[in-house]
Amino acid sequence: MKNSLSSKGLSMSQAQSISNLCNQRSKDITAQLADINNVSKELVIGEETYIETQGNPIPTNVVQLLQSKARLSATQAFLMENIKAKDELINNIKKEQFKYDVEAPIRPQTISETLPSEVDEDFGWDTLTTAEYNEFIEAEAYASHIGQFIHKGGKLDRLRAELPTIKTLEFMEIEVGKKTPLKVSIHHNAQQLLTIHEELAALHRGYEQKVNYFKSKIKNATTAENAKIQKERGNIQAEVNQQNLEAANKYQLAYEQWIAEQRKAQHEFEEKRQARIQEAVNLKIEVAERFQGVINEFLDQLK
Repeated sequence: MKNSLSSKGLSMSQAQSISNLCNQRSKDITAQLADINNVSKELVIGEETYIETQGNPIPTNVVQLLQSKARLSATQAFLMENIKAKDELINNIKKEQFKYDVEAPIRPQTISETLPSEVDEDFGWDTLTTAEYNEFIEAEAYASHIGQFIHKGGKLDRLRAELPTIKTLEFMEIEVGKKTPLKVSIHHNAQQLLTIHEELAALHRGYEQKVNYFKSKIKNATTAENAKIQKERGNIQAEVNQQNLEAANKYQLAYEQWIAEQRKAQHEFEEKRQARIQEAVNLKIEVAERFQGVINEFLDQLK
């Protein structure tokens, strides 16, 4: 699969944030175009004029809006394809298994070893201070509640979707067979709701980043501890092997040579694999010139 991964460019967190912003901006344009119609309808009763159907003609900048939406969509697709490409690259390297095709000579009965087990994420959580844990649960609560309010299906999302559809004139049947006009007053406008959304979205991003920071910290602590355990397991295994070698005085030199060569090969393989993983982890997205304008616009917002 073609990708634009390079040693310089956007970090994955920047790419994900910009992708989200592209998606939201595209949704806003879709909403703006969704309510276009051909007519407006007004009802005059006495000296009062009531709007039955709000007129929404095609915007004069419809071409620019559609081109902008297309640019946003293309930029988002570019970013997501490269995020996916990096994940696949790292996962494929991690899946590589060491294979040593040289058969071992016959060996004497070995001593059974007891190896320590790896820890799970409970260990990582225990590394947090009380203050850090409290900060995490606070940030998680803020991110959750603000997200529920602004995300798709949330109250603010429903208000924004409903606003263009509201009729300013309704009728209520107070007496049987007689309808009385009911004046509807709209106390929000689209720009107000958009401003609120952008303010809340910025807050949500901040809290979400903090939540992700702590989750990453927990994961890293767990990974680091398991690396130590793996090293300890390797040390234990090496010690048991040494005991078995000492016990097997008659064991042929071929075994010592074989195990040394096997470990050397495995060590070299693992060194190279870890180096490739680290190289892949450090990859960024080199932004193609055609997408640079949209990227620059959102980078300014993320500063």
